[in-house]
Amino acid sequence: MKKEIHPKYYENCKVSCVCGNTFLTGSTEPELKVELCSACHPFYTGKQKLVDTARRVEKFEAKVKAKEEGKEKKGKKVKRAARAATRSKKEVVVRTKDLKRITQVKLNKTDKK
Repeated sequence: MKKEIHPKYYENCKVSCVCGNTFLTGSTEPELKVELCSACHPFYTGKQKLVDTARRVEKFEAKVKAKEEGKEKKGKKVKRAARAATRSKKEVVVRTKDLKRITQVKLNKTDKK
């Protein structure tokens, strides 16, 4: 084994869990703090325990709250339907020269059927 390339090994590393359980083991760190151990892990105890390390529950609750507050806002489909309804209510002004050509085109299309 080469000297000075390996980390220092601590034979009596103290491991402390959130539940209060502590034990000794070997590690390259002098002290470890863990969230779950064999005394409180659901697999070993048979009891379910919620572990929220990345704040997932709080993020989800924030999303739900924001969605409830945003119910007053309209979605894309509702906005598009409202816009189409207002456009259909507008009067269309057609020039007389264009009107003759449009009627001819409509007549030609109906004649083919």
